[in-house]
Amino acid sequence: MSDLTSKARTLLDLHSAPEILTLANVWDVVSAQVVAGVPGVRALATASHSIASTFGYKDGENIPLELHLDMVRRIVEAVDLPVSMDFEAGYGNAGDTARRAIEAGVVGGNLEDQMKPLDEAVAAVKAVMEAGRAAGIEFVLNARTDALVRAEAGTPRAQVLDEAIRRGRAFLEAGAPVVFVPGLVAREEIQQVAQALGPQKLTVISVPGVSLPARELQALGVARVSTGPFTQRVALTALQDAATELVAGGGLPAGTRALN
Repeated sequence: MSDLTSKARTLLDLHSAPEILTLANVWDVVSAQVVAGVPGVRALATASHSIASTFGYKDGENIPLELHLDMVRRIVEAVDLPVSMDFEAGYGNAGDTARRAIEAGVVGGNLEDQMKPLDEAVAAVKAVMEAGRAAGIEFVLNARTDALVRAEAGTPRAQVLDEAIRRGRAFLEAGAPVVFVPGLVAREEIQQVAQALGPQKLTVISVPGVSLPARELQALGVARVSTGPFTQRVALTALQDAATELVAGGGLPAGTRALN
């Protein structure tokens, strides 16, 4: 079994296990190494928003794909864990982007539907899964539906949730092992969607000060919780706070660790 095949299988097993998979998203080599060094971390996921910000680009496929892939490749080479890449909506060709990500050593990925017609979104999911099969791995696609975050103002919440479930089920039927529903934070709604999709099929994002703790998400049947751009914002908040204190005449925080 190749290293890539083994890592893909490991990542898939982590999603299907009863214990929730917690992923603190990373954006460069040093953030990946720091997170990978935390006891209990079993896999890594990149954050496209954070990688784009690192190079001065806005989120939304504004960073050139080659530059994006180069950073992801560097992350993969710097750690021994399975790595999942957020490749947004697929940069115009989800299957080809997934193929290039796999060539960079990636074994899983996020793909946004951006509320495109469902047949188009399903076709993109199938293209990604086919890219994995062509490479001989069980690619772990975290198929994202933007049903909640792109819902028109005034749309009844029940209707929005029904659409998220409809799309999520279609992505699962197309071969995606899990479905990502950003904007899902309320306990009752998480429980509803998790039950509708099935055990260990739902993934969510942890929003600072809003989301449920990982242990409670696990009890609701959530397969995975990640952090998107928020881990980078945690780091940047600490940096800005330290700079503010220093400029005000103080010093750097006691207990600062040599992590690089």
